[in-house]
Amino acid sequence: MKASLRLLGLALGLSALAACGGGGGGSSDSGGNASTSSSSSSSSSSSGKGSSSSSSSSSSSSSSSSSSSSSSSSSSGKGSSSSSSSSSSSSSSSSSSSSSSSSSSSSSSSSSSSSSSSSSSSSSSSGGALAYRGVSLAVAEFTADAWGGGTFPGTYGVHYTYPTNAEVDYFVGKKMNTLRLPFRWERLQQSLGGTFDAAEQGYIDSFVSYATSKGAYVVLDPHNYARYKTDVIGGGVVTNAHFADFWSKLATRYKGNSKVIFALMNEPHDMDTNTWVNAANAGIAAIRNAGATNLILVPGNAWTGAHSWVSSGNSTAMLSIADSGNNYAFEVHQYLDGDSSGTSSTCVSTTIGAERMLAFTAWLKANNKKGFLGELAGANNSTCQAALIGQLQHLKDNSSVWLGWTWWAAGPSPWWNNYMFDLEPTNNYTTDRPQMSWLTPFL
Repeated sequence: MKASLRLLGLALGLSALAACGGGGGGSSDSGGNASTSSSSSSSSSSSGKGSSSSSSSSSSSSSSSSSSSSSSSSSSGKGSSSSSSSSSSSSSSSSSSSSSSSSSSSSSSSSSSSSSSSSSSSSSSSGGALAYRGVSLAVAEFTADAWGGGTFPGTYGVHYTYPTNAEVDYFVGKKMNTLRLPFRWERLQQSLGGTFDAAEQGYIDSFVSYATSKGAYVVLDPHNYARYKTDVIGGGVVTNAHFADFWSKLATRYKGNSKVIFALMNEPHDMDTNTWVNAANAGIAAIRNAGATNLILVPGNAWTGAHSWVSSGNSTAMLSIADSGNNYAFEVHQYLDGDSSGTSSTCVSTTIGAERMLAFTAWLKANNKKGFLGELAGANNSTCQAALIGQLQHLKDNSSVWLGWTWWAAGPSPWWNNYMFDLEPTNNYTTDRPQMSWLTPFL
């Protein structure tokens, strides 16, 4: 979805407003025409979805290429990042656990390949449970936007943090088995082709180790919109070789953990689709050449909207994706407001959720492909509730081609403030958000 539109909607409704950054901006917005989003993007967070409260710190270093609003935005576009100290203390901690990923990865990597096949086999086309059901835990990508502006690398606990063990415990306790972890490439690999930053790798290792020890799958999601800072992958400065190097290193680290899923990239946009296909294939080849058999999630261009998969040209270009391991799915995002941006609390109708999935589902079936809905959400009102339930029911009814879904999103207080899609519980994890009751029948 268009980040700028999402951000604008949140900015109007959130007290701790700062431009939300690109966290998980889901479906491509109006018509999925990426080029139309460029003008509005200047004020938007790419994910369009959240408020980033700590606008003062993020705005100070936001890149000039992004709009002034993006300077204060959280990259996930969704959360408020004011009082970093508390979130820092609650972060899943223990950066020392870089070894933990290997320990938690003791399970055979080969089982990740079976996860794709088992996901379809475990559920019948008549509506079995999907293999992956969960939520994006968004906060590590904050103070960055969908156009590459932001605070890099930023200060942990000030500009961003990582999800907490308490969040993992809560969502796993609710029977969610998939936790999507948005993070920024620039923080993990602070120079193109360079070694990974030890502290940042430690935060990711710690989260992966704890979450997978609790039985959850972790989706590693470089939340970069097919960019490194402001440079598009394959555009000259950032080459496909750089992207392959990043994925080779990341895959090597986690290939032993069958519960780690590799999401190639969040929401590529405003680039040539064939350029993205070539970059994606380079990343996939690097993962397989590293010896990893894990499931790979591959997004399309134009914000990877399900509703615009055909009109954007993804339906043709993405057929050129090649995976020697044949263990991948196409990741789409889909929101239910008028332009599919996820910036409004108003859903178009009670049936729009299923309707916007129809063409993409038909494409999956026609081409013998698998799909994963990486972002979906709705505000707390009866129209959105009906539409969202219809959307999830559509996935369940077509489980022969759908692997799963992750809600957008949840994040710890005080980094998020009153965000309309926030699934984070209140009152010290004792009070569910209203939308949790919508999801429970599908868990």
